[in-house]
Amino acid sequence: MRSLLITGAAGFIGSNFTDFWLREHPNDRIVGLDTLSYAGNRASLDEAHANPRFRFVRGDICDQTLVASLLRDERLDTIVHFAAESHVDRSIVAPDVFVRTNVLGTHCLLEAARASWLGKNAVTTHRFHHVSTDEVFGSLTAAALPSTELSAYAPNSPYAASKAAADHLVRAYHRTYGLATTISNCSNNYGPRQFPEKLLPLAIVNMLHGKPLPIYGDGRNVRDWLHVSDHCRGIEVILERGIAGETYNIGGRCELENLQVINALCAGMDDTFRERPELRSRFPECPAARGEPTATLIRFVADRPGHDRRYAIDCRKIESELRFTVNKDIDAGLRETLHWYLDNEPWWRRVMDGTYRQWIQEQYGS
Repeated sequence: MRSLLITGAAGFIGSNFTDFWLREHPNDRIVGLDTLSYAGNRASLDEAHANPRFRFVRGDICDQTLVASLLRDERLDTIVHFAAESHVDRSIVAPDVFVRTNVLGTHCLLEAARASWLGKNAVTTHRFHHVSTDEVFGSLTAAALPSTELSAYAPNSPYAASKAAADHLVRAYHRTYGLATTISNCSNNYGPRQFPEKLLPLAIVNMLHGKPLPIYGDGRNVRDWLHVSDHCRGIEVILERGIAGETYNIGGRCELENLQVINALCAGMDDTFRERPELRSRFPECPAARGEPTATLIRFVADRPGHDRRYAIDCRKIESELRFTVNKDIDAGLRETLHWYLDNEPWWRRVMDGTYRQWIQEQYGS
């Protein structure tokens, strides 16, 4: 039986993990902490709010006093730390925000955990799990072997650098103070509730509005694609069977070029409009509503600075030591993701406020 603090609980992965944990662990309690910045959405926690074992707190992970009081008053023994600024484009424009949230925020959480769990009223069975990214390992050539847990860090964006710094802090708190920590470095997540600034949800929303699908450079940047449901399961096995002080890569074993994924998504949109003709009246601006290929919307735009060519991680450690395997293949995952956005139009319309639409237009054109 665990009592968890989930940071970034109203975000993409955090909300999916919250719902997953409440379903799979009926004896556990969760306190969800989120500052509700532009990418945090309380509507993503509608299912959790209906559960008496969940409590939501609006707050900042940099508020160490608040975090310490939650750990103490709620008698929490586990932190799953999702809260982060994560969009590389934004980190190039506003790196200060990324350093504050990703580095200083992680440090505040660690300090609150150390004071609460290692002091005179020690919580002997505790866990601080930090959710990180494959981007800390930097770019790989096409012929390079995937990054392992022992690969050197080589971050190339302010976002990746801030996550790398957070990783090092978490590791140091285990080595120096004995805090029971684990770290997971995941590959590109996709699935329901992802904020429409990331590649796939942005593409879906633009398709439905008949707007261009911006693809950086030549579109041949390679990513390993991991469905969020598999990511949640990976964190679960780390919390249940992972060894304190260890790091585990969670990958989807699905390396694809960005352009391949967008073409597959376009084809899925075309198929879905044929299967569901009622969509034509709901989204008349989508090419598929007129029987035209959605892929005609693809536009290549100037590459962003420091755009890593390929990420790939070796996930054999979590597979062999913790017996984890992915369940969701990319075809089924993309189809389910597309259908979720089609069936949850009010969700993405609410989160895409005027400020964000203006930013998208400035970056990619109307």
